[in-house]
Amino acid sequence: MSSASSESVVRVRGLRKSYDEVEAVRGIDLDVAQGEVFALLGPNGAGKTTTVEILEGYRTRSGGEVSVLGHDPERGESALKARIGIVPQSSSGVRYLTARETVDMYSGYYPHPRSTDETLESVGLSAQADTRARKLSGGQRRRLDLAIALGGDPELLFLDEPTTGFDPSARREAWSMLRHEAASGRTVLLTTHYMDEADALADRIAVLVDGAIVEQGTPDEVIARQSTETTVRIRLSAGAPRPPEAIGLEADAQDATLLVGTTIEPRDLLHQVTGWAIEAGVAFEEIEVTRPSLEDVYLALTGRPQDEGVEEQDG
Repeated sequence: MSSASSESVVRVRGLRKSYDEVEAVRGIDLDVAQGEVFALLGPNGAGKTTTVEILEGYRTRSGGEVSVLGHDPERGESALKARIGIVPQSSSGVRYLTARETVDMYSGYYPHPRSTDETLESVGLSAQADTRARKLSGGQRRRLDLAIALGGDPELLFLDEPTTGFDPSARREAWSMLRHEAASGRTVLLTTHYMDEADALADRIAVLVDGAIVEQGTPDEVIARQSTETTVRIRLSAGAPRPPEAIGLEADAQDATLLVGTTIEPRDLLHQVTGWAIEAGVAFEEIEVTRPSLEDVYLALTGRPQDEGVEEQDG
């Protein structure tokens, strides 16, 4: 993760967007700092794509204030467009051009583009540089989308589901590349369906539900605020006695497992259990301490998996 400065690259206050009688975005506030990776999470229909497209300048807002790199994106100024890169939800590009020709074409619109070969190498497409886009696999086309976004050497990257279609290895490579881009001072705002991706990449996250932000902060802060319970599971040796009820471990008679959901520091609980085990001469076969994950918290906040729900108004 990056070491972001305090300077706001994206500043949103009271953002609203309505489609006829439907209010898709309901007065949200956001700040994204320079060099920060910021993840916008939420089920389909929550308002993520609408929000991002307003920030990109592709959609007008119904109300509120928006500043992106010091510009109002609604004005469509070239001075802003020259400083941002975009990976949309669906693949872009001209399918009959090669990967190199595609990056050359798009980066040519920017005043100070990166080297095309360097850009293709950064996304892992050097070997496919002379392959036509229509012959690339789905994951390779998504890499080409990333190359298009990076080709103009933007200060701010908007990434909408950037690793869709990637296998696990390719996703890890993309994460490494995005960490490198953020470490160089580039700011990244992404939406993703992968909670492990948000947890691995994001300095901060915001969770949108029904057009409103219901939680915001670092992944650790969000997890701590939403769930303080940790699960401790201990498997005893066969025939071992159970610990006293005062310790609070619930026994499972079928597999000699002791289980507790605790809000106290697991270290203190384990100290009690190991002290009893030493005194009683009991051996442990296995000890597992499980803290809530970002996905657990996400499900608690939204009530449904990240990729379920109705489609957004804008698709």
